[in-house]
Amino acid sequence: MRIALFATCLGDTLFPGASIATVRVLERLGHSVEFPSEQTCCGQMHANSGYEVQATDLLRRFVATFASAEFDAIVAPSGSCAAMVKDQYPRLAASAGDEQLSAAVAELTPRVFELSQLLVNELGIEDVGAYYPHRVTYHPTCHSLRLLRVGDAPLRLLRAVRGINLIELGEADSCCGFGGTFAIKNVDTSAAMLTDKLRAILDTGAEVCTALDSSCLMQIGGGLARQRAGVRTVHLAEILASREEQ
Repeated sequence: MRIALFATCLGDTLFPGASIATVRVLERLGHSVEFPSEQTCCGQMHANSGYEVQATDLLRRFVATFASAEFDAIVAPSGSCAAMVKDQYPRLAASAGDEQLSAAVAELTPRVFELSQLLVNELGIEDVGAYYPHRVTYHPTCHSLRLLRVGDAPLRLLRAVRGINLIELGEADSCCGFGGTFAIKNVDTSAAMLTDKLRAILDTGAEVCTALDSSCLMQIGGGLARQRAGVRTVHLAEILASREEQ
C-alpha cells in the first residue's frame, strides 16, 4: 500500500517522534510511506475558533496536497486532526458553496485514517511486532472516541505488544481538559479537568500514559511534570515502533 503521512502541526513542530514512529511501523509492515512537503495545518484551530474562511483556505491546501489518486491512504498520528478532516471538511466545503471542492473532499476523506484505525480496521493487523516492557495506561482522546469512533482498536494493538503491562484507566472517557483553544479560553475549567485526569492516571500506578494525540499528551505530560509524578507520556505510535531486545 502507498501511504501519505500527514504529520500534523504538533508533530511537525513539537513532537516529531510520533510521525517518525508511524513511518517505522508502516514500513516494517511492508508499506511505502511518503511525506508530501506542501502540507501545513488542517485548520482545526481556526474552524473551532470561528475563522471558517481561513480554515477553508487550509482545507483547499490539504486537498491539493493529498488528493493524488496515487495514495491508497493518508495516515495521521492524531485522532484530533483526522477527525477534523473527516468530520468538519464536508461541512466547510458545503458552506463555501464550492461543488468541485465538496466533490474532492468526498473522494478524499474515506482515505484518511488515524494510525490505529488504519492498522486494525483497514489492514487487519493487531500485532505489529512491538516489544515494550513497561506498565502502561491508555487515555482515549475525545475526538478519537467521539468523532472518529476508533473503539478498541488502540487497545487491541497495545494488548498485542510483548512485555507490556497494560493497566485500565479509571473514568477513561473523561476529557483531559485540553481541547485546543479551550485550555486557553477556559483556564480554570481546563485545569480542574486535568486534575481529575491526573488523579486517575496516578491511581493506576503506571509508568507511562499513552494516547493517540500529542496535544492531549502535551496537556497531561505538563501536569505530570509539574507534580514530578515520575510518569511519562508516550504516543501510541512510539510504543508500537519500539523493538527493544527481548
